[in-house]
Amino acid sequence: MNGLIGLAGTLAVLLLLGTMLGCADRRNFAPRWLIIAALMVAFNDALLTRCYGLVPDLIGGEWNWQGKLAALLATIAIAGLPALGFRRAGFTLSHEPGSMTAALPVAAIYCAFFMVIAMAFPADRPNAEHIAFQLTMPGLEEEPFYRGILLLALDQAFRGRKRVFGVDWGWGAVLSCVLFGMAHAFGYSSGGFSLDPVTMALTGIPSLIAIWLRLRTGSLLLPIALHNFGNAFSLLV
Repeated sequence: MNGLIGLAGTLAVLLLLGTMLGCADRRNFAPRWLIIAALMVAFNDALLTRCYGLVPDLIGGEWNWQGKLAALLATIAIAGLPALGFRRAGFTLSHEPGSMTAALPVAAIYCAFFMVIAMAFPADRPNAEHIAFQLTMPGLEEEPFYRGILLLALDQAFRGRKRVFGVDWGWGAVLSCVLFGMAHAFGYSSGGFSLDPVTMALTGIPSLIAIWLRLRTGSLLLPIALHNFGNAFSLLV
């Protein structure tokens, strides 16, 4: 029940904030895509939680392999729908011409951020499953969802753009970062909602960098690789 209430809170923030932003620029606002984005968030959450524990864990282990794999497969299937499309959602190995020259220094900043975090917050000694999970699942599942199909849906909802640091930003990019941070820092328990500002910052800041890389290169490849590096680096040093 706590998970469902937490999801309801996240969706309320998305719909309320999204509607406010959309009403401020009605000509560039498509409400149905905001609703589609909210449905994506709800569906992704249900798969990650194995329908809030109703589906048995057939894979086992200490980490959520089954939930992550189910969510990843669903994201791939949704990306293939005609209304979205694999390439538009970043499912491509090719990059925009000349983009890697600009992207690689930014990728280095991303890596440096997580190296500093690893030194500031050393991790406990991990087991093999922990390392394997962090080297694969977070980036493979979360980047195609948050920087892929969800970003694309939100970009369809908010079509106004402003060019900053060489890429065209919209409110969809900002909202996808907010949702990514909330997925890690926001929840409901003990009769109330809670938001950890430190966790929100530690996830929101690299999310902005990943969004920039996705928009600049046109591909999810770098965000996936860097996400898994960031999650696993502290376990390997």
